[in-house]
Amino acid sequence: MEDKTGWGLGTGVETLTPVPSLAMTDGILGKAATMEIPIHGNGEAGQLPEDDGLEQDLQQVMVSGPNLNETSIVSGGYGGSGDGLIPTGSGRHPSHSATPAGPGDEVARGIAGEKFDIVKKWGINTYKCTKQLLSERFGRGSRTVDLELELQIELLRETKRKYESVLQLGRALTAHLYSLLQTQHALGDAFADLSQKSPELQEEFGYNAETQKLLCKNGETLLGAVNFFVSSINTLVTKTMEDTLMTVKQYEAARLEYDAYRTDLEELSLGPRDAGMRGRLESAQASFQAHRDKYEKLRGDVAIKLKFLEENKIKVMHKQLLLFHNAVSAYFAGNQKQLEQTLQQFNIKLRPPGAEKPSWLEEQ
Repeated sequence: MEDKTGWGLGTGVETLTPVPSLAMTDGILGKAATMEIPIHGNGEAGQLPEDDGLEQDLQQVMVSGPNLNETSIVSGGYGGSGDGLIPTGSGRHPSHSATPAGPGDEVARGIAGEKFDIVKKWGINTYKCTKQLLSERFGRGSRTVDLELELQIELLRETKRKYESVLQLGRALTAHLYSLLQTQHALGDAFADLSQKSPELQEEFGYNAETQKLLCKNGETLLGAVNFFVSSINTLVTKTMEDTLMTVKQYEAARLEYDAYRTDLEELSLGPRDAGMRGRLESAQASFQAHRDKYEKLRGDVAIKLKFLEENKIKVMHKQLLLFHNAVSAYFAGNQKQLEQTLQQFNIKLRPPGAEKPSWLEEQ
């Protein structure tokens, strides 16, 4: 049974992992940051069925490592003592003389100890999240699910894929229109030149040259409108939607951490209630509460961003689809006046006269 509310402790964990002893747990947590989990992501034998995204999820868990501006060499690994810390800022080997350590050495050891704690906490968190992720994928663990929010997120991802397809087609259309304009311009120049050199066909070449120049002018106007349409779609897809999906990724990572610490607390709650276990239980309860607050906050942020994104998408696309329809209809109807009015209505400025190619192409 899954905890679909996200509040309190779940009571429907299908399979509970036996609680290890205190010594065994400390040994596992001490090696958490260095453990490796073999994942087959190349489609060969050994890959889990219907689990193509497992490797990506594991990588997402691992990328949130600590950012240390300065590092120290720790001898003996996580099980070593603080006396094995060697600052890397000096190129000299540590002296083994009996000279007492100075204040500078104490400060260096304090900094190295803080960094060691940061790495250890990150390793424990990574271990818990990886364990929770694998438990969910193997069907042995429960996960918190907000059905309505999950449906909206999946709909957003599908919408983004469709808008990316529209964006790609729009860019192809602008490229074809630009090639057509270049051809019409060259054809008009050729007709104009032949009208001067062929007196018997001067009139025929002349009005064909004027027709190509008019088509070229209208085509430039249409090109400006289509480029404005493509630019707006690009902003909507690569900035607005992408920003919302970044918040969604943070929400999904917070959900995984929340479920990992929830499962850990549930397992500890089933163990003996001696003095040492009570201390660990209180610490697990505090960690669980902190991650639940983070999860609830990000869930609210995602819901708000999805709502604003939908409103903004409708507003932007209403304007852009009206522009695209009016511009294309006026162009193929040969209505130059309506085409120019469409650009004025949406405040679109064309390239200055005499430019060799449209300004939109120079910006690409």
